[in-house]
Amino acid sequence: MSIQIDPYYFSKKKRVFDLCLAIALLIFLLPVTFVISLSVLITIGWPIIFIQKRIGQHKTVFSIFKFRTMYAGADQDQKKLHQYNESPFPAFKMSNDPRFVGVGKFLSKTGLDELPQLINILKGDMSFIGPRPLPIKEAAKLTGSWDFRYEVRPGVISYWALSDKRHKSLRHWQRLERETLTEANVIKDLKILSQTFFIPLKA
Repeated sequence: MSIQIDPYYFSKKKRVFDLCLAIALLIFLLPVTFVISLSVLITIGWPIIFIQKRIGQHKTVFSIFKFRTMYAGADQDQKKLHQYNESPFPAFKMSNDPRFVGVGKFLSKTGLDELPQLINILKGDMSFIGPRPLPIKEAAKLTGSWDFRYEVRPGVISYWALSDKRHKSLRHWQRLERETLTEANVIKDLKILSQTFFIPLKA
């Protein structure tokens, strides 16, 4: 079932907003980025940045950047933990994931591991607000009713990412993704972004 995506998602206004804010945050958060990078290097090791292939707009594959939070080879070990999955299939979420090492759990819990995605925004792979991009294997397991999410650039944040009940069900997840896309503007983007500051308090 298709949805009426707000034209704002395809506008120059949204792209300019993304670029200006990404550049400003990269400059403003440079000291924070340095401290996190050093912490990852000391407690987890090299490489500092985790790179993973994900599905973006028009189902194109791109490389998403995150601060590394897990030991090397953690991706391959995920299938061993499927019985502990707290998210609806095909997503995977485990609150006490044993693959986190060093400062990894803190970075993941606070969302600070997502900071390198500012680079993805500058490259045009992502936007601040939009459906969260999925790894290739997970995206391949969704039905055609999810194809609406590939019409726009994927986002760092969405209503789904902010919801306390985001792991409730696949239907709830899809409803939140649809809500993210049906009504949008710069003010709404700023409002959603401002809510992210409260995520660590709710975690």
